[in-house]
Amino acid sequence: MNEIELLIHDMSSTIQPADAYALVLEEKYGTRKLPIIIGAQEAYSIKIAMTKYKSPRPLTHDLFITLIRKMEVEFTKVLIYLVKDGVFYSYLYFTKDGNEYVIDSRTSDAIALALRYKAPIFTTAEIMDNEHLNEESNGSFSITINMVNIDILRDELNKAIKEENYEQASRIRDEILRREKSSSDAESNNI
Repeated sequence: MNEIELLIHDMSSTIQPADAYALVLEEKYGTRKLPIIIGAQEAYSIKIAMTKYKSPRPLTHDLFITLIRKMEVEFTKVLIYLVKDGVFYSYLYFTKDGNEYVIDSRTSDAIALALRYKAPIFTTAEIMDNEHLNEESNGSFSITINMVNIDILRDELNKAIKEENYEQASRIRDEILRREKSSSDAESNNI
């Protein structure tokens, strides 16, 4: 699997939902940027790690790092391995006594931990190719449909229909139907 190393580029609040933040990662050896929508608590933890602020009492991510250091475990990397319906999935990689351990993690938690431990963050070439921000000719950026939740897609579908942009409406409708079918299939498999 071809992996691309990422660095933190920026983080800002989003308009919808109000308690969400856009964390933007960028290629270490390139110019493409990868946006990830994260919650307020994780954004706070990441911002603390970015600014190297020392909390008077340890946060949960600090406790985890202290634990792995005390247990003499090496935190080797984070890998963002999947994006599905706007949700990013990550693995944490650890080694101890020559054995490698891989643990599934929310991407926001994985990044908060990686910043504290100074572990590298990677994604796959496929994810970077499909999910990176697209720069427009006027310097603004556009996002792909996979980066937003279904409620925002429904709002955008109504807007596209109102503006008579039927090509865009068709693409959004198809994505909504794909996600609804995927959710329905997952629910029927869990019954």
